[in-house]
Amino acid sequence: MSDTQELPEFIKETENGDYEITLNKPIKVDGVETHTVIMVEPSVQDLLAAELQAKGKTSASMEIQMFSNLCNLVPENVQSMKLKDYKRLQKAYSLFTD
Repeated sequence: MSDTQELPEFIKETENGDYEITLNKPIKVDGVETHTVIMVEPSVQDLLAAELQAKGKTSASMEIQMFSNLCNLVPENVQSMKLKDYKRLQKAYSLFTD
C-alpha cells in the first residue's frame, strides 16, 4: 500500500501487509461468529486458481471464489455476507490492485 493512501476505518493493515477487514455484521466460520477477516495480498497464481475453480460460472462467482481464497474462507461464507460487508471485501481487494 502507498504511504499516502488512507485506509477506510474498517480496514487495518497487518504487520505482513495484509488487510484485516472489520465486518458490519458477523459471519459464521466453522460454526463460530466472527466480525473480522484477513485478506492476503493476491498473486497472479491466486487469480488463475479462482478462474479455474469458477470455470464456466459468472464473473461474480469468480470474484467470490477469489475473495474466499484470499480470506481463507469457503464461498458459502462470502455468499452469506450482507452486501455492505461484501463491498468491504471489494474495497480491500481494490487497495491491493489499484
